[in-house]
Amino acid sequence: MQGVLFALVPIFAWGSIGLVANILGGDANQQTLGMTLGAFVVALIVSLFRMPTLTWQIFLIGFIGGLFWVIGQFGQFNSMKYMGVSVASPLSAGSQLVFGVLLGVFAFHEWTKQIQFIIGFIAMAVLVVGFYFSAKRDPENAVVKEGHNYTKGLIALTYSTLGYVLYVILFNNLAVLWFNVHFDTLTIILPMSVGMIFGALVMGRFKIKMEKYVYRNIIDGVMFGVGNIFMLMAASTAGNAIAFSFAQLGVIISTIGGILFLGEKKTKKELVYVGIGSVLFVTGAILLAIAKSKG
Repeated sequence: MQGVLFALVPIFAWGSIGLVANILGGDANQQTLGMTLGAFVVALIVSLFRMPTLTWQIFLIGFIGGLFWVIGQFGQFNSMKYMGVSVASPLSAGSQLVFGVLLGVFAFHEWTKQIQFIIGFIAMAVLVVGFYFSAKRDPENAVVKEGHNYTKGLIALTYSTLGYVLYVILFNNLAVLWFNVHFDTLTIILPMSVGMIFGALVMGRFKIKMEKYVYRNIIDGVMFGVGNIFMLMAASTAGNAIAFSFAQLGVIISTIGGILFLGEKKTKKELVYVGIGSVLFVTGAILLAIAKSKG
């Protein structure tokens, strides 16, 4: 029960990031930099209490992982700008799951049993259908939403997914296979946060306006950092499958929040589409967790 309670924190912390960032304002560069600063604060506090042993290999891997993460987050903020939070959030999370799993399965042989392949591919089929409904628009709705551009949004989602998947694969697979480096989440978060800040500055070409929006979005980074810690605690007490499944439920918060609090108007048909897409996404994520647990 304790592990389940821990897993509830990432649901709300991570699920609210896109929503909160849009409420706080700023462009994608300012939101990303502010978020990285907040993540650094959390990582620094944790490191001061935990005093982890940092080798140069761990620092380098964490730093590079932070760079990949920034590409993912910057793209996600842009996709939300062009597509809306209620559309971009499930598409982003789902695409990370599908491509991350495919790479893990075929490149790193993470599935070894027949039951894993059966459940896993059913899960991905469910996710793909969920993608379709999440992005589906009502043909009778002729209103073009100001600032929305689905082509640019999909481009942003593409490099966002690439960045996130590379970040996860580096930490979960390549660090051990290529560099024989082992670490836990609380050890890697400090060097990762340093890489995140540097990456955010690079993405903004070192010309990011240090306005109030940057400092406001530090809140997002704190939410990300706290969610990370509780995700680790949930995994250690309830298992990775439970922690992973629950974390994916955050997409429901971002989807509903985008509609209720950001004024993302939907027709009745589009509300049904989004609802179906969200349910399918969560179902697919849970099935993937089950497939992983069968290993």
